Amino acid sequence: MPPSLPFITVALCTHNHADRLERTLKTLAGLHPTEQPWEMLVIDNGSTDGTPLLLADNGWHPAGIAVRVVREERLGLSNARNRALREARGEYLLFMDDDETPDPDWLCAYERAMQEWRPDALGGRIEVFFEDGVRPPWLQDELLGFLGKLDHGAARWLDAPGTPIFGGNFAFRRSVFGTIGDFDARLGRMGKANIGGEDTEIYRRLLAHGCRVRWVPEAIIHHRIQTPKLRRGYFLDLHFRQGRSEGAAKRGSGRRIPPPYLFAQWLRALGRAVGRRLGSGADQSLRLEMNAAYFCGFLLGWIRDRG
Repeated sequence: MPPSLPFITVALCTHNHADRLERTLKTLAGLHPTEQPWEMLVIDNGSTDGTPLLLADNGWHPAGIAVRVVREERLGLSNARNRALREARGEYLLFMDDDETPDPDWLCAYERAMQEWRPDALGGRIEVFFEDGVRPPWLQDELLGFLGKLDHGAARWLDAPGTPIFGGNFAFRRSVFGTIGDFDARLGRMGKANIGGEDTEIYRRLLAHGCRVRWVPEAIIHHRIQTPKLRRGYFLDLHFRQGRSEGAAKRGSGRRIPPPYLFAQWLRALGRAVGRRLGSGADQSLRLEMNAAYFCGFLLGWIRDRG
């Protein structure tokens, strides 16, 4: 790699989150210096708030770091990430979100792992904290993963579908996308649409192609949770939309009438959710309600949408 090129491109994709983005950009100045050069790439995904004005002010630029801002008009997180693939110059491409605070050693931890192991992809630990200091009683520990919390323990290779890497803190050797393809533009947040699944989908694709994925627990990102996400409806909507997209994909070009077993799964999930809520109260039933919402979305996607 020519010395003029960065080793790592840090890509941050953002849409209409100027308030939280401003805080994230300020944290970049606290990153420990790396051994090799890196660049900062911001993808403005069609923002209509104060984001363009904020990004035009170079006061947030980390000292001595090349910074580029690119606007992608096609709405959707996956579209923004795919634009980052085209624009990045680094050997490795590292993604972060606009509502995160990286640990000071975050970038250096990735650099060490990249140099030592030369993996195809990497993922790091994500911790969550509540900006308003209030955690509702129904938000059980098992639900924190749906807010981005991720911890696979000690450093190791990841090779199982149940140990994904999350989009708020993952990296790729840029050349690997020539093998596995781009991010699926049908998945991922799209404006206010609460769609996910693009990160776990591409992780499974990595495994299917025999790629080497390294877990780097020292590369820590802190995900700042805002009040709008602390609603039961956020979790139910997330699972409904995920089910709908997966139901459409599963049907493909087949018959619109779902097989009977899907109705049975939905009824069982609904029954368990209602039983838990009546027996233990609303603070203990959300996880089962999310399962029921998923199957409801799955059936609707099968019937109405086309994968």
